Amino acid sequence: MARSAAVALTLLALPVVALSRGLIATDGMGRASNTQRQEQQTLTLTISAAASLQNALSEIQPLFEAAHPSVKIYYNWGGSGTLQRQIERGAPADIFFSASTQQMDSLARQQLILAPSKQVILTNQLALIAPKGGSVDGFEDLITNVNKIAVGDFVSVPAGQYAQTALSRLTLLPKINSRLVFFNNVRGVLSAVESGHAQAGFVYLTDARLSDRVAVVAIAPPQTHAPIHYPIAILKRTPHVEAAQQYIDFLNSSESAQIFQKFGFEQK
Repeated sequence: MARSAAVALTLLALPVVALSRGLIATDGMGRASNTQRQEQQTLTLTISAAASLQNALSEIQPLFEAAHPSVKIYYNWGGSGTLQRQIERGAPADIFFSASTQQMDSLARQQLILAPSKQVILTNQLALIAPKGGSVDGFEDLITNVNKIAVGDFVSVPAGQYAQTALSRLTLLPKINSRLVFFNNVRGVLSAVESGHAQAGFVYLTDARLSDRVAVVAIAPPQTHAPIHYPIAILKRTPHVEAAQQYIDFLNSSESAQIFQKFGFEQK
């Protein structure tokens, strides 16, 4: 008899256990808790951004997410030309942040961006770098003192396009063309010079400042290439226009300005 009573008590207790577990996830009326609702409302912004922005934007990300807890940021890094082609082929992205106006203007002509959202946020400079203690002290040394010169791809990488124009206007390109080694983004160029695979290379000044293994031996005169502008825009396909605009607005804030300046960018 005592055993039957114990079993009955156990069976009676089971619904209580199940109900108590349910109370963790609901409010007793089958409604989601505040935590669940917050998780359900969180959205992710995918931002296709030029590789040269990686350090600055990665530092800005937690500040933005703290200010906008319902929005998470995912970055897709790459050369601006590569990112442009991805967007043209339908790759998921909400925002495009390019290292050149050329790629942005191409997307604008195809009506793939929201035109009113487009703006230039940052500017940069083109630097000639060499390993510290190397034999390159300026542009003229490229003719005689190096075997390999690292540059971004002339077709798809803005830093490579700026370098191509600068070398042409300095009348150096025909003399060194056979020694150029091409990379698909500016960080590849920096790594090649850091490792000694190339004895010189062209990167943005902001990238050169990230390394203690290279020296900036010259800055390309501004008149030798188009202005280095970084435009940003919201893509038409995004379902998150409001959140995307909040992100762009945050990049224009004083908090972001301090970080951009820390990495050597100038604001437009």
